[in-house]
Amino acid sequence: MKVSNLHIPFGKVRETPVQPTYTLGGGLPCRDPFILLYGDKYYLYKTSGGKIVCLVSEDLENFSQEIVVYAPPADFHGIGDLFWAPECHYYKGNFYIFTSVRSSKTGKHLISVYRADNPLGPFEDIAGGGITPYEWDCIDGTLYIDKLGEPYMIFVHEWVSMPDKNGSFVYAKLSEDFTHFVTAPKHMFFARDVEWARHGVTDGAYPFVLDSGRLGLIWSNFSENGYVVATAYSKNGTLNGPWIHAENPLYERNARPEFTYDGGHGMLFLKKDGKFALALHSPNDSSVAYERVTLFEVAETENEILLK
Repeated sequence: MKVSNLHIPFGKVRETPVQPTYTLGGGLPCRDPFILLYGDKYYLYKTSGGKIVCLVSEDLENFSQEIVVYAPPADFHGIGDLFWAPECHYYKGNFYIFTSVRSSKTGKHLISVYRADNPLGPFEDIAGGGITPYEWDCIDGTLYIDKLGEPYMIFVHEWVSMPDKNGSFVYAKLSEDFTHFVTAPKHMFFARDVEWARHGVTDGAYPFVLDSGRLGLIWSNFSENGYVVATAYSKNGTLNGPWIHAENPLYERNARPEFTYDGGHGMLFLKKDGKFALALHSPNDSSVAYERVTLFEVAETENEILLK
């Protein structure tokens, strides 16, 4: 399987003492986890108020304190609850963070981009206040590199700004420096294209390519059992689709005895042992229990991914 950030060439990293502060088994508080393997360490990014932070681990069990990788200046373009779902991606010698903020000018969510030469930064804001359409509410940007090595961003046209409250995924080609789009956003699919959907939510897209060459996408919406991780597959192997949806979610509360809570906003990453894992937060409802990082090992067949 191929996903973003495979086998990143190791260079430098900001020297920061890593003192174990959280354990996965103890319930690591987190919403919208994103894990990057760089060198011999894992870097965990998560939704955090006011600053973009990262936690470092050597074993996916013991994690460091939160390390600030971007602190907004006084004249920052975002307001309110800052830095939803940050993702850190490597591309041609640089690390880029995509994250969602609410614009002080429009009041709508947008996706801004930050760059550094290592995963702990410090990162700089390079997109001048966001790169997604200003008239849309946009969240959850992720990176896809096509067969020709061209970079694209997949992101959410959020349901809150849709007249029928049915959110969608769209994609657009990125400039080489990730500061702007060089093509207009194109539609992929809508939240309610699947029979089990109980909401117009399209959260947390993350693309992958099976060894068979089949292009897939994980994403989150709500079923009758709460927040889930679902999968869809491109019929023609491109982002343009059409997209075929798996009959049942990949992760759903009560689908197995051990799936006690709902959960979602997942992503896939390569572990040191060469196996792939799914990271998500569970539960999604903090009134039930606090949200925490949850990991599952992933297997693949010729046509799909499965949880072991």
